[in-house]
Amino acid sequence: MRLVQLAAATLLLTAVLTGCERKTEVEAPRRATDKAPSPTQTSLIAVPINADTTSLSRALERAVPKTLWTINRREPACVQPQRVKVFGRKVKVSPPIACTIVGQVTRGPLRLRGEGDEIVVDVPIHATIAARDVGGVLKGETATGAAMAHARVRIELTPDWRTQGKARISYGWTKAPGIDFLGKRITFTDEADAKLKPVVRDVEREVTKEIAKIDIRKQAADVWRQSFTALELNRENPPVWMRVTPQRILYGGYRMDGQRIKLNLGLEAITETFVSGRPEDPMPTPLPRLVREAPKPHLDVRVPVIADYAQLEPVIHRALVKRSARPFVLPAIGPVMAKFGKITVYGAPDNRIAVGIDLEALVKDAKREPTRGRVWVTARPVNAPGSAEVRFIDLEVRGDTNGLKGDLLLGIAESEGFAPLIAGALTQNFTHDLEKLQGKIKRAVDQRREGAFVIRTRVDSFETGEITAYGNGLYLPVRLIGGASVDYRPAR
Repeated sequence: MRLVQLAAATLLLTAVLTGCERKTEVEAPRRATDKAPSPTQTSLIAVPINADTTSLSRALERAVPKTLWTINRREPACVQPQRVKVFGRKVKVSPPIACTIVGQVTRGPLRLRGEGDEIVVDVPIHATIAARDVGGVLKGETATGAAMAHARVRIELTPDWRTQGKARISYGWTKAPGIDFLGKRITFTDEADAKLKPVVRDVEREVTKEIAKIDIRKQAADVWRQSFTALELNRENPPVWMRVTPQRILYGGYRMDGQRIKLNLGLEAITETFVSGRPEDPMPTPLPRLVREAPKPHLDVRVPVIADYAQLEPVIHRALVKRSARPFVLPAIGPVMAKFGKITVYGAPDNRIAVGIDLEALVKDAKREPTRGRVWVTARPVNAPGSAEVRFIDLEVRGDTNGLKGDLLLGIAESEGFAPLIAGALTQNFTHDLEKLQGKIKRAVDQRREGAFVIRTRVDSFETGEITAYGNGLYLPVRLIGGASVDYRPAR
């Protein structure tokens, strides 16, 4: 009996010594210090600039005289000699009839319009011509006529933002000026045409001169300077900003829109996205030279969806508390009841997250103090391409305790049901949150005013990238693809 007691004491001492030799504190996993990047991409934003043609209309009205020409000329043969056939020969029976031609050609109000890439200046022309003293018989007979001249102008923008225009004018009589006399129609289009030719050249010259005065560079410089800015994509939960840094301007021609020349410009810019407060605006650079290249606007933005690790702690805790209602069955020990306390989650190196769990375990129906301590679980987040369903794999468990039964806690942590429980609690389906964020972004960027700009954005699709664990959170990049335009409308 004494031998048995001695053996039992020896075993107990061995157990005590063994427990004392156990390392009672396991170092927590190292914290990652890296931060999720601010995504950078190149986008091409449509920035149409509208040049008002009102000043051009006023300048042309001043430059082109109301009276285009006048005439007061004696013509020796307004009516040609009349001849008849006598015995097969033409015999003149009346001499040429002289007259005095007087009159003038005036123009009406000019009208500017567009036809494709041409500016058309319509010049209505009215002719009033009289043939007086026709052989002393016809006095004061007046002929009227109407014509419409069209000045067609093509505009070019030079690389240094100067405007150049080339005008060509054509016209046709809608009603030729003339009078009827002795059964004959006397027209005066030849006289009118001769007088109109130099007038046409004058109008072409004035149109070309006034086109060169259109100042596109000033507007472009204002747009360029103010485009170095940050645009709000989402106001809160979380705040998301896109910083725009222009690189160059592309020009793809123009078209007339009512009384405005609408230049097809595209702003090629680097777009950076921040999940934070408003970032500082980039430093503006001088207006670059114009690049003649048809812009194909596209918005390509990487929107980072970052889950704060603190948001995962209550999710894990709720799952563990729910599980603690049932015992964990451990081999060679049996049912063990567990209580879970404080949860700590943070980023660990090598794209892993660390989860610290305060744990209290008690063998069911045992009459002893519970075993208390902390276990650590690390795991690696993964998701399928294009999916917001996040899983956690490669779980590793380690722990520390304050008692001789430390293996009890590790046994729970390493039990068959515990790791899937933690993985299930960590597995976050980002789809719902992502859809909410996408809806917020669509509403935020659809159309709004930022200073002198009216911004319109079209979102065609969202693409989900690969999730990564950083020191400041779980980072899921989302690519926003669509189009954007910015109308420059400075306050008047």
